[in-house]
Amino acid sequence: MQLGATGVSKRIFIVEDNELNLKLFCDVLRAHGHEVQGEADAREAVGRATLFAPDVIILDIQMPHMSGFDLIEAIRRDMILRRTPIMAVTAYAGRGDEERIREAGADSFVSKPIALRPFVDAVQGLIILAESRALA
Repeated sequence: MQLGATGVSKRIFIVEDNELNLKLFCDVLRAHGHEVQGEADAREAVGRATLFAPDVIILDIQMPHMSGFDLIEAIRRDMILRRTPIMAVTAYAGRGDEERIREAGADSFVSKPIALRPFVDAVQGLIILAESRALA
């Protein structure tokens, strides 16, 4: 079991419209000892994430109704969530996309298809970032 740097389970909120990907992300992170909540509709994500109070947010860039870029910007405007580390995930990684995603406010970027070990390592890096932000 891999937990946060402090050895404590962390709360991870996932926004992913693909049901199979959402289940995979949730199952993998739960297997690593984390409390996970998923949301398939980006339009509901900020409100639900605020109630969940996550340590880390993982979101898909390509979603119906609201892009991941718009969602990142909404999270960064939210007084409660704005310091929460964000990992953006996308299958459509082209030249300049990572830079654009980071400029939108994401702290980390992972391309689909997801390789589990790098995904878990990236989440762990964001947990460490969340813990350092909590101390600041």
